Amino acid sequence: MTERPHIQPSNASALLKWLVFLMFAMFAMTTDSVGTVIPQIIREFNLGMTAAGSFQYATMSGIAISAISLGFLADRIGRKATILIGLTLFGLSSVAFAAGHDFLFFVALLFISGIGIGIFKAGALALIGDISRSTREHSTIMNLVEGFFGAGAIVGPAVVAWSLQEGLSWKWVYFLAAGICALLVLGAFGARFPTPVRADEKPADPRDAARMMTDPTAMFFATALMLYVGAEAAIYVWTPTFLASYEGSNAWLAVYAVSIFFVLRAAGRFLGVWLLARYDWTAVLAVCTVAMTILFWIAVLGDRGVAIYALPATGLFMSVLYPTINSTGISCFEKARHGSVAGLLLFFTCLSAVVAPLAMALIGDGLGDARYSIALGALMATGLAVQCIWNWRKQPFASRLAERNSADYRKEVIIGDTGPTA
Repeated sequence: MTERPHIQPSNASALLKWLVFLMFAMFAMTTDSVGTVIPQIIREFNLGMTAAGSFQYATMSGIAISAISLGFLADRIGRKATILIGLTLFGLSSVAFAAGHDFLFFVALLFISGIGIGIFKAGALALIGDISRSTREHSTIMNLVEGFFGAGAIVGPAVVAWSLQEGLSWKWVYFLAAGICALLVLGAFGARFPTPVRADEKPADPRDAARMMTDPTAMFFATALMLYVGAEAAIYVWTPTFLASYEGSNAWLAVYAVSIFFVLRAAGRFLGVWLLARYDWTAVLAVCTVAMTILFWIAVLGDRGVAIYALPATGLFMSVLYPTINSTGISCFEKARHGSVAGLLLFFTCLSAVVAPLAMALIGDGLGDARYSIALGALMATGLAVQCIWNWRKQPFASRLAERNSADYRKEVIIGDTGPTA
């Protein structure tokens, strides 16, 4: 593989960044509004927590399956084609919400939309690596991307709340996402993508992601993401149910707890860009996971009057965790495998996003109190804190990241329309 000079800034790279930013904001509108939608589903279809949680399980199952089985497409057919396929599938399934009002029909649509998300997200994550000049810049861009994801996560629940207040259906959040998706398809189709980086002539194998399960580095980051996502799910999926019975003087905080969480998470992700530019990523993760864990246990061991403050506040410390863990895990591998490793990490992310909320629902239903659902999230936060403290003290990936900086990132990004598979 030929060495190339340092990356040069280009308008094409800026456009690609904005397309990725908007992709993440768009799908966050739907995936992170699920906690607001679930109480409506419980009422409309007379369901329990476990059944209504299917709105979460279906989407995340679709993402997980497509990530592990189709993530290689970003390496095989290119970032552009992969992104276009995923966006089209997501957009069509979102529009189809207008076609009926049956619970199982909605669950099926969410599963299909999840498959679309998994496809275009793997392509977008690989694209971020292509346009990054170093592993540090990779983490910085990922924090910006997740900042826009956080913005979408604020807009989605707000759209649901506004729709219900105006006597409209919660479905409008999916219709809005479909409209944005149509614009993104047009933008991605017309954009010029970087020439793919290829390690050799051997095409990407659909089994690459599965093979990485034997790699200790990949599994460290996969485990960290599973613990993070489980803790986060306790907030945005089950906090509205946990706080629904609160009737204290600041009851409005209980109503807007998830929205406040998303605001703090979005703000924190932009703050994360500043932090990672100045401090070692391992130290940032260790401090933030400990702070998050303390707030979780304050909420669990205190009463709901304390939880209305502690649980939303976790968003500020959670903000930097996912993008930094995810981007660093991807950066540990050569760029020619970024699609596959992104698919692997996304699979474990979504596996946790299915299993953790389901386990929390079963515990909440079984013990008759959503407090126990939040307690399970606190245990996951504790596990992540222990893992990040170990990572900070031992620095096990420093040499591997230095090697990848030298071998993969000091290259020019060649922007050019290489056709539909670019």
